[in-house]
Amino acid sequence: MISRIIALLVALIVLPDVWFYRRHLGRRPLRRLWRTLFWIPAVALVCYALALSAVDHFAPREINYLFLFLFLLGLLVVPKAIYALCSALGSLWRRLFHKRHNWGNAIGLLLAILSVVGIIYGSTTGVMQLKVRQVEYASADLPEAFDGYRIVEFSDVHAGTLIDFRDPLIDKMVDSINAQKADLVVFVGDLQNMWPEELDRVQGRLSRIGAKDGVMAVLGNHDYAKYVKVDAATRELNELQTQTRIRSMGWQLLMNENRKIRRGRDSIVVAGTEDVCGAIYEKGYPVRCDVPKAVEGIDKRSFLLMLQHAPIVWPDSILPQSHAQLTLAGHTHGGQVRLFGLSPYLFVSKYDAGMFYEGDRAMFVSSGVSGVVPFRLGVPPEIVVITLRKKR
Repeated sequence: MISRIIALLVALIVLPDVWFYRRHLGRRPLRRLWRTLFWIPAVALVCYALALSAVDHFAPREINYLFLFLFLLGLLVVPKAIYALCSALGSLWRRLFHKRHNWGNAIGLLLAILSVVGIIYGSTTGVMQLKVRQVEYASADLPEAFDGYRIVEFSDVHAGTLIDFRDPLIDKMVDSINAQKADLVVFVGDLQNMWPEELDRVQGRLSRIGAKDGVMAVLGNHDYAKYVKVDAATRELNELQTQTRIRSMGWQLLMNENRKIRRGRDSIVVAGTEDVCGAIYEKGYPVRCDVPKAVEGIDKRSFLLMLQHAPIVWPDSILPQSHAQLTLAGHTHGGQVRLFGLSPYLFVSKYDAGMFYEGDRAMFVSSGVSGVVPFRLGVPPEIVVITLRKKR
């Protein structure tokens, strides 16, 4: 993770200090000791970043080392970078328009203070504020017996992140899901960060999740072994261990498969595809998602609910290769930050979070419960209650 952006991180750490030193300290008669002390935090963070970049895996196995680095980066580097950028822009504005004052300094100071508050809030309170979102979807194809059918969707638990003070979110999530008295619970991927052993401490609690028609699940990109550098045999064993743990909780794991749910003579079908496993994002990983196989044997007149981790599969594969009226996805975490209605994920795809329509067909993308990085600002962890309605 860090190794992929190490050059950017070093620049982010060093450049604001270079600017600040030259702008405010370089011309002052300071003792050598004070000049040396000024550079210690930047040097220490660069060394920390280089050490993390040397880790073979996506993140260190002791993931708290990564969390601490990101928190320090947010507290010590981001505010300085914001202030330096605003001050530099303010200086340019002052010169171009012959102004007396550099208002960029005041704006930068205010934004820097707000960023510190945001970092602290998003790393503590923000990651624990679980919300229950209510959504409705209406379709003329829904059988009469399923009018009012309630589905709880949750995604992106990332159990390896929910440790220490974040651990109670597991029980809070389980209790909130069960409190909905849903007909069906679906999980749409990313139960772990990297290792199947992360699930050992949460399996018992997650197995308490129940519904009239059970719990159905699909795998996410983090539920495969693509983020650890191990040999092929170990990678396959890790993936099998993750799948075994999921099934041991009583969940029905759909790997390009489907299940029929009946209410008297009426029925709906739930299909689940494997994740693309990085094939769209990185070369060298197989495309495991197989929509035609997942919908094999399904009557095209039936109401079909599709489960898929990555929303990008919906326009590329699910819409053209199936008749699924409603697709449920996750993966995006809603960008984990949303300010003034804008999310960083919108730079990647328009399917960041919420309901999206193509005619009468729809996809709902959940913002999920957690993420590899324990930070939420404006995008609280969520479970989603989806009520199906018969369109008259």
